Amino acid sequence: MNPSHKTLALEHIHTGDKLKLTYFEQGHYIEGALREINYLLRDYHNDAVHPIDPALLDQLYDLKIMLGINRPFYCSSGYRSPRTNARLRKRCRCGAAKHSLHMQGRAIDLHVKGLDTRKIRNAALALHRGGVGYYRHLNFVHLDTGRFRSW
Repeated sequence: MNPSHKTLALEHIHTGDKLKLTYFEQGHYIEGALREINYLLRDYHNDAVHPIDPALLDQLYDLKIMLGINRPFYCSSGYRSPRTNARLRKRCRCGAAKHSLHMQGRAIDLHVKGLDTRKIRNAALALHRGGVGYYRHLNFVHLDTGRFRSW
């Protein structure tokens, strides 16, 4: 089934930015909506904006449908500049990979308020697309548009 329009609600936990918008309609991505998403998912450490892979948005949309939710995804990390990624690799134990897909706008770390992250992980695994990382102790799930794998 290919829906005629796709809508997402996103909130960034570090910036407080929020949006709910239709990013795909009648077979086409909406450029203005993609720009708004790119800005919301910017590297909040330095405000660097990078295009977010529309396939990642479609993955989020399919996850939303599979979970049967109409609540926002709370994002803790979208795009990361190479400098921010290198700093995270040195300073935290959050699993930042040297060649992280966050640096290509192809990854997001998220949770949904009131929803166990295990349920999000299980639904993402059932989609059988991209990478699915489960960080129970940090209360988020990582999704990316790379090859299917999990950790």
